[in-house]
Amino acid sequence: MPDPTNTAPIMLCAGEALTDMIHQGGEQWVSRVGGSVWNVARALAVLGEPTAFAGAVSCDRFGDALWNASEEVGLNLGLMQRVERSPLLAVVERSEPPRYFFIGDDSADLHFDPEALPAEWLDSLRWAHFGGISLAREPLASKLVALAKKLKFHGVRISYDPNYRNVMGREYAWTLQSMATLADVIKVSDDDLRGLLPHYELDEALQHLRGFNPDAICLLTRGGEGASLYRGAARCDARAPKVAVVDTVGAGDASVAGLLHSLAGHPDRPLRAHLHAALAAGSAACLQSGATPPPPAAMQQLFEQLEGEAP
Repeated sequence: MPDPTNTAPIMLCAGEALTDMIHQGGEQWVSRVGGSVWNVARALAVLGEPTAFAGAVSCDRFGDALWNASEEVGLNLGLMQRVERSPLLAVVERSEPPRYFFIGDDSADLHFDPEALPAEWLDSLRWAHFGGISLAREPLASKLVALAKKLKFHGVRISYDPNYRNVMGREYAWTLQSMATLADVIKVSDDDLRGLLPHYELDEALQHLRGFNPDAICLLTRGGEGASLYRGAARCDARAPKVAVVDTVGAGDASVAGLLHSLAGHPDRPLRAHLHAALAAGSAACLQSGATPPPPAAMQQLFEQLEGEAP
C-alpha cells in the first residue's frame, strides 16, 4: 500500500479525535478510540477516498492508539499534530439513556494549530468536513470556523454535522448559524434538532436550520426509521435497510461518509441514490461493535438492495 502521507488528500476532516471511556459495570471501564469528526475521516479512508484528519492528539498511550488506528485505515497523517498535553476523554457512564461528560480543560485537541500545517496542504482538497464537540470547545472552535471560511474561499466544498452533545449551550447558536451558512452539505439527526433547537417542533427546527442556507444539501436521519435528503425544494425519503444490528455507535458518522463518498464519486446521481448511499453506510456500520468504519462490500450490497427496492 502506498504511504497515504505522500498521497494528496481530496477529503479533509478537521476537529476532534478522542478516547471514549465506557463503563462496563462495577469498577470496570474500557477505552475506545473515537470522536465524531475522526470517525468520518476513518470511514472515508476505508471507502477509498484519499482523506486527511486535521487535529491534535496527545503524546501518551491514548494519542498513540488514535495515531495507530488512523494509520491502519490509510488516513493521511500529514495534518495530524501531536501535542504534549493531556488527552481528551469522553466518559460514558451509561449508554441508554445516555449519561456522559468530557474531561479535557486544556487537552491536546484545543492546541491544534492550523498555521502549522505544511505548505500547499489544501491544493488538492475538494471536500472538508467539520462538526462534533470540536466546534463547541474554545479556542479550537474559532480556529475551525476560520479554517472552514478559508477553505470555502478556496473553492473547497464544506460538510457540517453538529452532532449535538450537552456541551453545546446557548453560545453555540452563533457557531450553528456560521457553519450552516458555509456548508454545502448539512447532516443532522432528529435528536440533534431536539438538542440544538429545543423550543421548536421537529419540522420547525429543520426549517429553521435550513433557513440559514436553503441551497445546501441536507440529510436528516431518524435512526431505524430511515432518513430524508433535501436539495432546494426537492426531497426524498427512504427507510434504512434491515440488518442484524450489533451496535449503532458511529452509524451517523458513517452515513456522513457514505453521502460524501457518493457526492464526490457520483455527482450526477439522482438525489435518492445519494440518500441510499448514506443509509447503506450507516447500516453497514451497525454490523460491528464500536465506531468501526463500514465495510465497503457490505455498504455496496446494502446500496444495491436499496436501489433495487426503489420505485
